[in-house]
Formats: sequence, C-alpha cells, structure tokens
Amino acid sequence: MRRGLLVSRGWPQAALLVMVVGFGILGVLAYRTYTASPPIPGKTVDPRGRVVFDRDDILAGQELFLTRGLMDYGSVLGHGGYLGPDFTAEYLRRSARFVAARNGESEREGGPRTWAELRENRYDAATGVLTFTEGQAAAFDHERESLRAFFAQPSARTGLSPGLVSSPEDLRQLTAFFAWTAWAASTQRPGADYSYTNNWPPEPLVLNRPTGSMVVWSVLSLVALLGGTGLLFAAFGRWRFLGWQGRETRTLTFRRPQDVPLTPGQRATGWYFLVMALLFLAQTLVGGASQHYRAELEGFFGIDLAALLPFNVVRTWHLQLAIFWVATSYLAAGIFVAPMIAGREPRGQRALAFALLGALAVVVVGSLVGELAGIHGWIRGYWLGNQGFEYLELGRLWQVLLIIGLFAWAAMLYRTLRPRLVREHLGNMPWLFFFAALAIPAFYAVGLLAHPRAHFTVTDYWRFWVVHLWVEDFLELFTTAIVAYLFVLLGVVAEQAALRLVYLEIILYSVGGVVGTMHHVYFSGEPAEHMALGAFFSAAEVIPLTFLTVEAWSFLSLAKAQQREGAAPFPHRWAVMFLAAVGFWNFVGAGIFGFLINLPIVSYYQVGTALTANHGHAAMMGVYGMLAVALALFAIRYLVAPERWSDRLAKVSFWSLNLGLGWMVFATLFPVGVLQLYRSVTVGYFEARQLEYVTARPLTLFEWWRLPGDALFIVGGVLPLVVLCWRGIRAAPRPATAPGGESPLFSDVDGPGAAAEGASGGHAAPRRL
Repeated sequence: MRRGLLVSRGWPQAALLVMVVGFGILGVLAYRTYTASPPIPGKTVDPRGRVVFDRDDILAGQELFLTRGLMDYGSVLGHGGYLGPDFTAEYLRRSARFVAARNGESEREGGPRTWAELRENRYDAATGVLTFTEGQAAAFDHERESLRAFFAQPSARTGLSPGLVSSPEDLRQLTAFFAWTAWAASTQRPGADYSYTNNWPPEPLVLNRPTGSMVVWSVLSLVALLGGTGLLFAAFGRWRFLGWQGRETRTLTFRRPQDVPLTPGQRATGWYFLVMALLFLAQTLVGGASQHYRAELEGFFGIDLAALLPFNVVRTWHLQLAIFWVATSYLAAGIFVAPMIAGREPRGQRALAFALLGALAVVVVGSLVGELAGIHGWIRGYWLGNQGFEYLELGRLWQVLLIIGLFAWAAMLYRTLRPRLVREHLGNMPWLFFFAALAIPAFYAVGLLAHPRAHFTVTDYWRFWVVHLWVEDFLELFTTAIVAYLFVLLGVVAEQAALRLVYLEIILYSVGGVVGTMHHVYFSGEPAEHMALGAFFSAAEVIPLTFLTVEAWSFLSLAKAQQREGAAPFPHRWAVMFLAAVGFWNFVGAGIFGFLINLPIVSYYQVGTALTANHGHAAMMGVYGMLAVALALFAIRYLVAPERWSDRLAKVSFWSLNLGLGWMVFATLFPVGVLQLYRSVTVGYFEARQLEYVTARPLTLFEWWRLPGDALFIVGGVLPLVVLCWRGIRAAPRPATAPGGESPLFSDVDGPGAAAEGASGGHAAPRRL
C-alpha cells in the first residue's frame, strides 16, 4: 500500500510553481541570448575592402584560446583565470591607444575622433560585413605582433610554456578572437547608448562608463535583500511551521558503529572515500602550485615548473580535481545511504559499485592527461584534449563518459530504492532523494551545449548553467536531501520536519538561484534584461542562506541533545561539526562574499579579480568540500574498526581545514581582491589586471603570507583524512543482516508512545538491512 504525502500539498505545489516560473524565465532569456548577442561578422574588412579576418578566424581563435588553456590563465569578457590579463580589456586599451595616437589625441583619455571611431557600429546585418576604419585595421596588425612577443616569452616571465602559440596563422586567428570581443565591448548596441557588453570594461578611451541600469539595479538588489530577509524572518517568527519543536523531547540511544550491519555495496564505498581523499590531496598540491605562481612567477622555489606544468595546466587540474573529489564523495554517500532508506540492497550492487569506480578512474586520468596534452599542443582538438571552458575543461569524450557514469549511478540508486519508492507518495522523502540524485547528471549534461566553436556569449550562457545552476541549486538540493535523511535515519528529526526543510530549500533557492544564474553574464554580450533580472534575483539568494544558517545550528545541535545520559556516545560528532561548518561557509562564502560581487556596479570593476576567487574558494570548499568530508566521515565511522578509529584525527582535520580555509580567504584572497578593486576604480580595470601589477608588491606579500595557511590545510587537514579513509578499506567484513526488528542506527528509549509517533511519520518504522 502506498503511503500518503506526509506534509501539506501546498509544499510540493509551491515548489513546483516556483521552479516552473524560474525555468520559464530562463527559457525567455535563452531566446534573447540567441537573438540579441553581439553578431559575429562573416568578414571584417578595412575601408579598401581588404579582409582583415572572417568568421572562421574568430571561431578558430576562440577554439585555440580554449584548447590551449588560456581561459585558465587570463580571461575574455571578464571570465577565466586571474593570473594573466583580461585579453578583451588589453586589446581594447592597446588598440584604442594606437587609434588615439593616429588621431593626435590623448593616449590616456582619447578624444572626440577616437570616441566616434571606436563606438560607431559599422556592422551591416544584411551582408554580414563589419567595416573597420584604417586605424582599427592597423591596430589589429600591431596587436598581432604584441601577442606574438607575449606568447614567445620564456615561461618564467609569464607562467606559460614557451612557444604556446607560435605559428603566424594561429596568432592571427587568436588576435581575431580578441579583436571581436574588444569590438563588442566598445561598439554601441543598436538602439542603445551603451556597448554590447553594457559598457564593460571600464575604459575612458572609448567612453565606457557605468550605465544607468547598472546603478538602478544595484540599488534595487539591496532593497530586495533587505526587504526579503525581513519578510522571511517575520513569517517564520510568526508561524514557525517547520515543526522541529518537540522533537528535542525524544531521547535515543545510538548504536555502536561496529554493531551496525553493512551491505556489500556499502563496504565497497570505502574505496570511493579513499580515492576521494587522494584526489583531494592532489587538488590541494596543484592548487598550492598555482597559487605560488602569484607569489614567485619566475619559478617554484628556484625550479622552472612552467616548463612542464605551467600555470594554466595546474589551474585546470585544480578546478577539475575539485569537481572530481567532491563528486566521488557524493557518489559514495548515495550508494551508502540508499540501503538504509530502502531497508535492503539488491544483488550485484558491490560489483556495480566497483565498475563505476573503475569507470570514474578512467575518466579522471584520461581527462587530466588530455588536458595536459591539449595545453602543450601534443594533441589537437577538444574531444580527447582540453575543451578549455573554466570548470568544463575536460575533453568532450570524457565529459560524455562522466555524464553516462552519473546516470548509471542514479540507476544504481533506483534499483536499490525501488521497493521503497513503489510504497511512497511521489512527494515524500525517498522520491525527493532520488529526484535530487537524478538532477545531478541531468543538469551537468547541459554543459554539452557549450561548444568551443559556438558563439562565445551563447556558450557562456549554457556554461553557467553548470557553474551556477548545477552547483548552487541542484547540488544544494542533493546536499539538503541527503543531510536531512541522515538525521531522519539517526532519529534526530522527524521525517515530516525534514521533508518540510527540503521543500523550503527548493522554494527559497529556486526563487533566487534559478534566475540569479544571470548575475554571471552581466558583461558577456547579453542584453540589459539579463543584468536586471540577474541582479534582482541573485540578491534573493542570500535570503535563504541567512535563514537556513540560523536554523542549521538548532537542527544540528539536536544530535547531541537526543542522546540519553550514560548511553553509548553519539558516533558522528565530527561529521556533524563539518555540517555546521557547511552552514557557516554557506553564509560567509556564498552569502556575504557572493552578494558583494553580484551587485552590478561592483562586478563592473572587479569581475575577474581575486574577489571572484575569494567567493569561489569560500563557497566551493566551504560548502561542497566540507560536506563531502562530512559524508565521508559519516560512512567511514561505520567502516573503520573501533580500535582503528581516531576522533583525534577527525578533530585535527576539522580545525585544520577550517582554519586553513579561513587563512586563505581572510589573509590573502579578500585583501588582494580589495586592493585590485581599489586600483580598478581609481586607476583602471586594465591596470588592475596587468601581470606586472598582480605579481608585484604589495600583492606578492599577501601571497607569501598565505603559505602557512596552505601548509596547515594540506598537512593538518587533508593528510589525516587520507589516513582515516585508508583505515576504512581495511575493516573486517561484518554480517549483512540486522538484529531482529531494530533500527539500523539508533533505538528509541521513550517507550510505546514514541514508537507510535515514529510509525506515523516521525521516522521510518524499524526495518532490517
């Protein structure tokens, strides 16, 4: 018999409505992206009709920029790496100076002739021809020689491998791509008084200044944040309808981990967590190497690291390994928790788990080797090599295989959960857990719409569906679902309360997070409505972070409060501490630091600076990294023999990771970002992104100051985790059947009344594994 919905129908209806409206708006914005992006001219000619470059040159230059890893070194249109320059801003400044000098005007501020020459839109939509002035055409040839000199420099001077782009044809095509982005950044959009990029970057030589929309929507974002936060706290202060009250009166005795039976599939996850820890270690090591380039560009403590592992390689690996190790933990956690939800595990799950782990290893190794070979030019193309999009660097083949693997993981969860799912309403926790898991491969697959030879603005739109929507909405949903279910399985909260929390998160995050994706593309060539909607709705992203962080502390503190005095100790103290850290960093990293750079007027001056990296590190590691460790510690606690488990190692790892991350953020990334922002506002964006400024004092002093925090993070934080995960694969096998009628993780000591509450929806009725 199917169990009915445990909460009011208003919860799933509201969640569905919010998501439908949000994705409906994104559909309209996708249409506008395709129809209102800067045109790519069929050919660009000078006044005499000579072809300077054509559409194929632009797209080939874009592909070269991506596959050779230059998006993980510098950036275009503000997006990419933070060591090298923004090539859009650089080309625009240098070409504008060249034109101003030809016009006899100031090379610092330009003049009427230069402004008119560079802002006039000479693109003919009927013929697809863009006409450059003599000055613009001559500037193109001049900039091609400047780029040849830059990429031919020895590696120690730029952080790139020597001769990265050396053939004349490659240089011409790369220059064409940069020239097109600079043209879009300076030329007025038809029917508007600002450029295709909303007047980004700030550049007096072409009269690029903040637009009225930028200022207005920044103010309205602040209003949305303050008003929304006030309304939310007023509502929950008045009604308190999550329903956690009274659950604290229940007392439980937690079973010793060695007494909890494990299935073969659950025992196989020990290998996942060991692989996770080793990938985490590798990610921190290449991350330290990439950071050291900013402190000592000419070598790694005297070693010419750039000869084999230039900055764009180590940063590419750093980003990809971050996704891989976090994803590995999520995969393992799903496989571990599913039998606890279903009360059973089908035959063959262990073999499937190891097959999936082997496939994951092939994808990880293949993609990392392909990225190295692609960046060095040992192989050409993006299928086996390097696609080059920030966060989507892995080759196309490895991307497809990873998506297939993630869908296979969802299928594994379904075959385990199926007997439970057929007995549950579609809106109950088991189904939400499965839907959240299924959304992970589904929305990661959207990244296939980003193509190295597609229109860059269109590509960036779909890329941020992965970077933002996949990470900040659907991974967040899976995070909430699995953490809430863990507390249900532990008896800490009632299933109804956990279900309300999951629906609340779907509603609150979808309100801001879905349309808020557009805050990444203010200046990528999108029309102004993307900035307006992205700014307003991204402000709402902070509201649930504020509320849920406050609620998280009471949610997590229940674990200790519900332990009977004198009973076996609560076994998951440090897993819960890592979950508490998730709440803290969610508010600080995603909330405070995210909102800081989401305001259009701030983003206008800081996009692509260390403030962006500051938000990224605090949010990615602070939320998803800490959660991945929490899930690992929860499962490993059952896998490790009691005499080999060490609370001390878990404690050292907890404090070292959090203090190391705090040091990284507050001692380096935030102050460096503030200095870059100040220089951008007072001197110029071009100057704030110059390699000479980024690798000179006082910024390098802050980079050296980061070293103790990095050492603490790696040695004190990651290595103890590796040790615990290693111990997890050496556990002796235990029976796969539970003692008669007893809950897997806890027993209720409040008597028949409490048991009746559990059977009616407080928590799942006692069942066997």
